Amino acid sequence: MAEAKKKTKKEELKEAELIVEAAPVAEEPKETEAKEVTKAGKRSAKAVREAEQKEAKETRKKEAPAEKPAEAKKPARSKVERAGKKYREAAQKLEKDKIYSLNDALDIALKTSPTKFDATVEMHINLGVDPRQADQNIRETIILPGGTGKTIRIAVLADDEGAKEASAAGADISGSEALLAKLDKEEIEFDVLIATPALMPKLGKYARMLGPKGLMPNPKSGTVTNDVGKAVTEAKAGKVEYRVDQAGIVHLGIGKVSFGLDKIKQNADAVVASIKNAKPASTKGNYIKSAYVTTTMGPGIKVDIS
Repeated sequence: MAEAKKKTKKEELKEAELIVEAAPVAEEPKETEAKEVTKAGKRSAKAVREAEQKEAKETRKKEAPAEKPAEAKKPARSKVERAGKKYREAAQKLEKDKIYSLNDALDIALKTSPTKFDATVEMHINLGVDPRQADQNIRETIILPGGTGKTIRIAVLADDEGAKEASAAGADISGSEALLAKLDKEEIEFDVLIATPALMPKLGKYARMLGPKGLMPNPKSGTVTNDVGKAVTEAKAGKVEYRVDQAGIVHLGIGKVSFGLDKIKQNADAVVASIKNAKPASTKGNYIKSAYVTTTMGPGIKVDIS
């Protein structure tokens, strides 16, 4: 019985050892493998950083509060509302959308001039012409009966006899050598330049300087002539030139506020008559589209001159 028991213990020991050896060994938990970083491509350090920033930005957008609705913009103010106090006071004396007679418009313009200085009375006439057509590019001269109110300096390019005649008529600068010497120095000390046809070629090299200023003599304006004495007299008497701009509009000053209504009316009538006489034969439809009278810095007054 004792031997049987000993064998049983040995067997138990062996069985225990076999069980221990057969038992699986518990594996230690492995650390999360780090992502492989490459020098370039989607797995590069720069690409990974940009992806993280983009993801964070999208998250902030989702979490951001809803935007407030945009406030309604205020309507733009009219010219009268943006103008000065004196201009607004003058504009209030005009009836909206009313077309005045020329006499009434001039009277209102003179009484409502908002400037402290002697303002210029202006006329702006929109004509139904196409300035790109040679026969519709209106360019005329007119002598204002009441004068221009400006002190005009006149230069005359002529020979000795013509220079004496021009000086006698009231020219400020006359001759050829002295005038050309001033032009060489780019000294322009005149408002009107008159020249004889024989000396016009000498002004060719000054065309780029005189042309843009409107000072180049032109036969159409009467500033290229042999009768320089008459040309000087007319210029001193108030002879002015007008022409349509690219939009077909004539802009012309017709005197000063200090002239009074009678003189200004005479000048305005002369301008209207000249423009009507200059109507091109090829013009179709309404020749005078609209006309306005105003003073320097004053409101425009629509007039009927048709």
